[in-house]
Amino acid sequence: MKCVILCAGYSTRLYPLTLDRPKPLLPIQGIPLLSHIIKKVQDIKEIDKIFVVTNDKFYYNYIWWLENLEEGIKEKIEIVNDGTTTNEGRLGGIGDLNFVIDSQNIHDDILVILGDNLFYFDLKCFIDFYKQVEETTLGVVSFEKERLKDFGVVEVIDDKIVGFEEKPQNPKSDFISTGLYIFSKEDIKRIKDYIKTDLSKEGPGFLIEHFLKDKEVYAYKFYGVWRDIGSIEEYEGLR
Repeated sequence: MKCVILCAGYSTRLYPLTLDRPKPLLPIQGIPLLSHIIKKVQDIKEIDKIFVVTNDKFYYNYIWWLENLEEGIKEKIEIVNDGTTTNEGRLGGIGDLNFVIDSQNIHDDILVILGDNLFYFDLKCFIDFYKQVEETTLGVVSFEKERLKDFGVVEVIDDKIVGFEEKPQNPKSDFISTGLYIFSKEDIKRIKDYIKTDLSKEGPGFLIEHFLKDKEVYAYKFYGVWRDIGSIEEYEGLR
């Protein structure tokens, strides 16, 4: 299994904090957000390679971050530059996932993580669940009802996703996407077919919505702390 951490956004909502530093490298409790994520991934024995995809503007920020990581984990990580230089020219989360699949010649199951979310979940249980169902799996968490409209809302029955909608006006569930996905190696062709459409190439949640049309997709329910760092106020509350 490979891990792809999506870090190619420009985080314009956090300006001026992110003018010269990407959101995943902002410090939380003295440690870059991305390092918190890596700590959760590094001990999963199924994962033999971690790809951090970023843009050209912040590429060397990540190179510096990687060079300063402790020995024993940095050898497992590769920084991938998607070549974009502006927010307007970004590839989007799905575009970046496809870019890594192509450029790194991936033919394996893929754990996909959004690089700007903070979580303290045990990922081993997530992996174990996926190994049981052997189908596309999305990590979900029950969230505050007044904020559901800001996220991808997931309808779940008996661990199967029966509905997914990005930022709905009338949420049908209190479960939201955590930005943690597992796509099977068989899904790679589906991702490539999706890229050829005119559908949104932003967050991988749009893949889930599309996959539901003709295949089963599962939800793994996490319990614990999860935070989206979508504003300066959110970030300051976590520092």
